[in-house]
Amino acid sequence: MATLTVDKRSGNVVGYSIQWYDGKRRQTIYLSSRKYRQKTAERFKEMVETLIYYRNNGQIVPDKTVVNWLATAPADLQEKLARVGLISVTKQRTCQELWDTFLRQRTDLKPKTVRLYRLSQTVFFETFSPSELPEKITVERLLDWKVALLAQEYAEASVAGFLKNARAVFEWAVEQHWLTKNPLRKISRGSFVNRDNDRLISMEEYAKLLEACPNQEWRTIIALARIGGLRCPSELQRLRWSDVDWEQNRFTVHSPKTEREHSTNPVPYFRR
Repeated sequence: MATLTVDKRSGNVVGYSIQWYDGKRRQTIYLSSRKYRQKTAERFKEMVETLIYYRNNGQIVPDKTVVNWLATAPADLQEKLARVGLISVTKQRTCQELWDTFLRQRTDLKPKTVRLYRLSQTVFFETFSPSELPEKITVERLLDWKVALLAQEYAEASVAGFLKNARAVFEWAVEQHWLTKNPLRKISRGSFVNRDNDRLISMEEYAKLLEACPNQEWRTIIALARIGGLRCPSELQRLRWSDVDWEQNRFTVHSPKTEREHSTNPVPYFRR
């Protein structure tokens, strides 16, 4: 078992010593009172005793409390534990490494999605330093980031997208055991729907658009988008003559966004 000694000088507490025997010699870890309080030293002693127990029994530390504590412990405490052989310090990764590794390993993402993640990364690093550690990104700082983005006149839908992508990156870090928790998990990202620029295109305006079209292809595009409700350009670009079911008077729409297909009735348009 380890012992905790309060070191004093001229009656004042100057530090704390945690000591134990590893079977051959006495091991000592010293904590300065200028940086740590006695309560922290006592908690540190408990962690040391737990680590000694598992090391002596040749076991991996299964205690979730200890694992979480180690993951969030200051670097100097981790180094002290590593120096006496109680843990092995893993390389700390920066925010830049986190984003880059996430995008490099997520080969399942579509090119358009990757571009949106890159944009979110750029916006993220306008506030947070690429060289800082992800575990230093707190909920409070992220809330301030969200408020700042809205104050910069980003649309609410854009801010929601930035937060959604950053949340996914940090969640991936948790899954990879880079972090113990995701600071963005409980932050509301807001709405993706931006109604500010929404406006109904009247049938009169629709007719004028058709009149202004240079050829039949453009009139068909306008009709499919305005009357048929197809996404432009993704669903329109995937339409082929083979998608038209002439007998059933229907055609198939291929949606890359939802990765689904559905059939719909033909859309009326003006022939010229």
